[in-house]
Amino acid sequence: MPLRSPYDREIARLALPALGTLAAEPSYLLVDTAMVGHIDAARAGQALASLALASSVLATLAGLGVVAAYATTAAVARLAGASGSDGRHADDLRRIAAQSLWLGLALGAVGALIAAAAGPLWVEALGGRGATADGAVRYLRIAAPGLAFALLSMAAQGWLRGTGDLRSPLVIVLIGNAVNLVLNPLLIFSLDLGLDGSAIATLVGQTTMGLLFVRLLWRGSADPAGTTSATRRRPSLALLRRIGTTGAFLLVRSGALLLTFAVASAVAARAGDPSLAAHQIGWQLFLFIALVLDALAIAGQVLIGRALGAERTDDAFAASARMVLLTVAFGTAVAVVLLVGQDPIVGLFTDDAAVRERAHAMWPLLCLMLPLAAAVFAFDGVLIGAGDARFLALAMTGAAVVGVPVLLLAQNAGWGIVGVWAGINAVILARAVGTGWRYRGRGWARTGAWR
Repeated sequence: MPLRSPYDREIARLALPALGTLAAEPSYLLVDTAMVGHIDAARAGQALASLALASSVLATLAGLGVVAAYATTAAVARLAGASGSDGRHADDLRRIAAQSLWLGLALGAVGALIAAAAGPLWVEALGGRGATADGAVRYLRIAAPGLAFALLSMAAQGWLRGTGDLRSPLVIVLIGNAVNLVLNPLLIFSLDLGLDGSAIATLVGQTTMGLLFVRLLWRGSADPAGTTSATRRRPSLALLRRIGTTGAFLLVRSGALLLTFAVASAVAARAGDPSLAAHQIGWQLFLFIALVLDALAIAGQVLIGRALGAERTDDAFAASARMVLLTVAFGTAVAVVLLVGQDPIVGLFTDDAAVRERAHAMWPLLCLMLPLAAAVFAFDGVLIGAGDARFLALAMTGAAVVGVPVLLLAQNAGWGIVGVWAGINAVILARAVGTGWRYRGRGWARTGAWR
């Protein structure tokens, strides 16, 4: 791999703020967990259990926002590239700003309604009972409007990413987190509202964030002179359908992905507490590493969409090749570090001998997976940027068809944690083969302002 490339500076300019935003977004629940855990001993355990149940529901629903962000990024990046080359699509680009808000508003309303209305059934399905379930349901109902603004914010981020502005989302997300951080101790401890206070702090922080995104995109829908027409800001079924179709395919992709990981967690849980604990260590490490991989993939979405929109196919191929090389190199380097530092790294998480033994059994499979997973993230970024969401949905569904039977076979055969991670590797390998084949075939490189 060449040490330098003309694309490196642009990849770094896009990926670094994206990484900051991705790292900051989950901190709402991290702050809530830290604060709730310090409520008086008589209430802390139950409050944390309630928060865990509510967090599981909210994290799942947040996937709606991620899908909207990716779908919008691809469309806007193409339009930004086309507009930069001839200026003919600048008005469409500004119209998409308002449409992103309408899309986010619709998704936010759906997500909030599900959290508030279906929350009790969902919490019960997760095993919540008694006062713990009541606390989780109350948290969901208080935080539901905030979830609506959070989903709207993710859709808005898609438009900003597509235009190449990744700094503004980072600043706004940090402001929302700061509001949550300040209000949490005041409401939980000073006003003695406990878990309810934590939910209110999250609500205010996410609402603040959402309103700032609305203000930014509303201004983005105006022309450079600051004027606009009412028709530009009205919901456009044609434009929403374009974004929504891509989003629907990405939703299928995400659903199949979540299914396979849910099966993996269920199989790990049935393999015994040491295996489940070891699985949690490996999985949380992977999620942490995935932040960097996802940030690089977002940079790829923007670069590929912009190049194809401007009909610069050679640039799209060259930028994608560089991004794939950088991402796989990063994944390989991290795998080597984890393999060499296996003992001290596992020791950071646990002193339990049984858990350490199971973690050591799983560790080579975690390391083997990382270069493949890096390639998958890179290919996904390229194909999402190209708007090739239909293929991604098919590829992930096929990977689930391969991986889920391996996981179930591992459970029946009693392979424990090794079988769980063999199944996860099978899913990643199937995704790498499918998306890699599509990437090398170059059928994704369709030029123009719209795919």
